[in-house]
Amino acid sequence: MDVPLKLSCDQALDLWRLAIVETVRRDIPDLSSRQMALLLTVYRTPPPHTVRGLAQSLNISKPAVTRALDRLGDYGLLRREVDEADRRSVLVRRTETGETFLADFGTLVRMATADALMMPCSEPEPMVSREVA
Repeated sequence: MDVPLKLSCDQALDLWRLAIVETVRRDIPDLSSRQMALLLTVYRTPPPHTVRGLAQSLNISKPAVTRALDRLGDYGLLRREVDEADRRSVLVRRTETGETFLADFGTLVRMATADALMMPCSEPEPMVSREVA
């Protein structure tokens, strides 16, 4: 039986930081938040996925989806093809490379979760505002 995991805000942020740091340290694609959101949406929600549908789902423009898909396609994580049923529509498809990437990323998140849960709880540090020149 799965027990729900309860994390403090600090633990959740540490978990995210640890997972992201590991992706930076390894020789894997360095994806933006938008690219990762798009990738996870395609792999973690039921198909079919279209450029129009992804733009709606993520509340971003179709050109923004297209730019993210260009990069994800360059990495081989997703592919696009014309919908034969409606040639005006572009379908976004999963790839084996993308499946492997997300399986590896999932492992990094699991490792980061274990690390974050072992960190001592401390009082949150106050946010320091910095002037930007």
